[in-house]
Amino acid sequence: MNDKIKKPKRRGIILAGGSGTRLHPSTIITSKQLLPIYDKPLIYYPLSVLMLANIQDILIITAEKDLNAFQTLFGDGSQFGVSLSYATQHKPEGIAQALLIGEKFLREKSCALILGDNIFYGHGLGTLLSETSQLSTKATIFGYAVEEPERFGVVESENERIISISEKPTNPKSNFAVTGLYFYDGEASSRAKTLKPSIRGELEITDLNLSYLKDEKIDLKKLGRGFAWFDTGTPDALVDASVFIKTIEKMQSQKISCPEEIAWRKNWINDIQLCTLAEKLSKSEYGKYLMKLLEM
Repeated sequence: MNDKIKKPKRRGIILAGGSGTRLHPSTIITSKQLLPIYDKPLIYYPLSVLMLANIQDILIITAEKDLNAFQTLFGDGSQFGVSLSYATQHKPEGIAQALLIGEKFLREKSCALILGDNIFYGHGLGTLLSETSQLSTKATIFGYAVEEPERFGVVESENERIISISEKPTNPKSNFAVTGLYFYDGEASSRAKTLKPSIRGELEITDLNLSYLKDEKIDLKKLGRGFAWFDTGTPDALVDASVFIKTIEKMQSQKISCPEEIAWRKNWINDIQLCTLAEKLSKSEYGKYLMKLLEM
């Protein structure tokens, strides 16, 4: 396989900061995003989403105490055919803060921002992401129907035309939550600079999205039947996600969110590189799966 392709301009940010207090004591000594979801660290899932969107220049933002662990896990990302950079979030001050921390990295290029504890799955997800990634002149958010929308940012729409966006409303106008994946044009960082902290002292991503809505520069894509989204911020959510991933992988004999496989299938790494990665993990079922890919 040819491992040389032209990198697209869009860049990606994974926000993997925070202290994970809802998961204490498990996250006292490690980042939430390094906890396992079945057979791989949680951070593999958002990384895979960006890779499926054909994004190869990626910034991981994490707490200073966890930086070395992420660098040990991923290095520069070249084993996945991507380029990884790192930045620290000294104090969590809202999701939109990631666009300020990553301003120099983005350099006014279009970007995708994903939360490090979000998991996405669904048939056709790769196609949806790659198509969305090509739209660089406006923002795109993704809606997902939930039972308790008041716990999330909520988007109200008509035929996927956004009418309103509200943050954890007492009386939600729809049951569609705004997921932790956002595609923006090159204005994201400059718009984030204009935001004022909310009552809870954070730069709200909802306020950023509202600025795009005011200018009619934001689209909605609903993740409907056949898609799954997990916001893994609690112990129960971690278990639910692990059980889901295990069930799907066992039934289909395929891995979900496997960066090595994604890179290989996109020709970002070749057979020899995949084999090297597989050999390093040869004692695990994950490594054996990678080796089987070369036998197909």
